[in-house]
Amino acid sequence: MEDNEIVAALFRRDASALMQLQDKYGPRLHTLALRFLKSREDAEEAVNDAYLRTWSTIPPRQPEHLFAYVARLCRYAALEKVDWLTAKKRSATVVELTEELCQCLPDPAPQRQAEGAEIGAAINAFLSTLEPEKRKMFLLRYWYGDPVRTVAEQCGVGESKVKTTLFRLRKDLKNHLEKEGIAL
Repeated sequence: MEDNEIVAALFRRDASALMQLQDKYGPRLHTLALRFLKSREDAEEAVNDAYLRTWSTIPPRQPEHLFAYVARLCRYAALEKVDWLTAKKRSATVVELTEELCQCLPDPAPQRQAEGAEIGAAINAFLSTLEPEKRKMFLLRYWYGDPVRTVAEQCGVGESKVKTTLFRLRKDLKNHLEKEGIAL
């Protein structure tokens, strides 16, 4: 079943659309959630949360790119689970991606949520200035959470080039955000 057919079935409130979505993208979503969570059970919970959020938001939303939409929901669910696991009196491993980006992204404290749209727009503007290969590296690493080795394989370059490129992109992103007036 094609993505537009799945979206149409969701608009009709046809529950079989979720099964089609699971068949088509389930393994990729599970892999995405596992990159942030170390437990298969937690990853499965994040994927199921993404399916529930998909069901709850379509309609009224009609995503043009279904996988990107559901992957975003899955990523948010996984990161919410990481936040829950790392709350006081709970233990979990810290995601290394957070450490990599902490030098060039603002503090994610709740009082800064109002600035979220501004930050998102600034990051999107920065990404739109990048060459396609660099944008792909950035998104694979920081949006999908792929390991450097996987990014290198998908881009057809060596790991050292990916590491160097990502280092420079983080530095450029930090400069771009500062120019936009976003305090770091």
